[in-house]
Amino acid sequence: MLDFMKRSSKNRLTEKELFLFPSDTLFDKIGRTVCQAGCLPRKELFEAWEVARRVRRRFRGGRIVDLACGHGLTAALLLLLDDSSPQALAVDRNIPASAKHLHKALLKTWPRLKNRIEFIETPLQEISLTPADLVVSVHACGKLTDLVLEKATTAKARLAVLPCCHNLDEADQGGLGGWLDGPLAIDVVRANQLREKGYKLYTQQIPGDITPKNRLLMAEP
Repeated sequence: MLDFMKRSSKNRLTEKELFLFPSDTLFDKIGRTVCQAGCLPRKELFEAWEVARRVRRRFRGGRIVDLACGHGLTAALLLLLDDSSPQALAVDRNIPASAKHLHKALLKTWPRLKNRIEFIETPLQEISLTPADLVVSVHACGKLTDLVLEKATTAKARLAVLPCCHNLDEADQGGLGGWLDGPLAIDVVRANQLREKGYKLYTQQIPGDITPKNRLLMAEP
């Protein structure tokens, strides 16, 4: 398959790829905006979209808190898919400089996003959450996913995570490594821990041609 057709490509989308998004659907409008910004890897667009639309089918409203946010696209998509959320926080220890450029492009197309997404560059530990929040994290590496889960459950908030970069040497596999591959065992343990804390689980997958790390774990108290 040609690289420009691969949804898993890490190459940046640019105006040369505008033809890939020809329709008037919300996704294609977002795709054209991302192409015009010229700073986002193709993979990040598809990951954020597939996560956001699944989350919004399950959870509505609430302040969005996008932890380990990268460019903050997931936060923006969640607001576009459900305008009843008043605002979003996009939090990362190191936010890419190009995030501002992408955000400006989104504001030009959707002015209603103005003053509704706050970018905060700080360790995730410093963020305070409330039970009304909707906490999301797309590919927070290794232990960062566990930190996101800990913060969300301590606040009794709804959550959605797409884990990646599982550390097989340090993470809890729950003794399941003999039956399940290591990353799956780690995610099963995470799911069970959420159930033990009184959470209701929703497990899905985003398409594997975007990323093999495609297990989406959603939960609510």
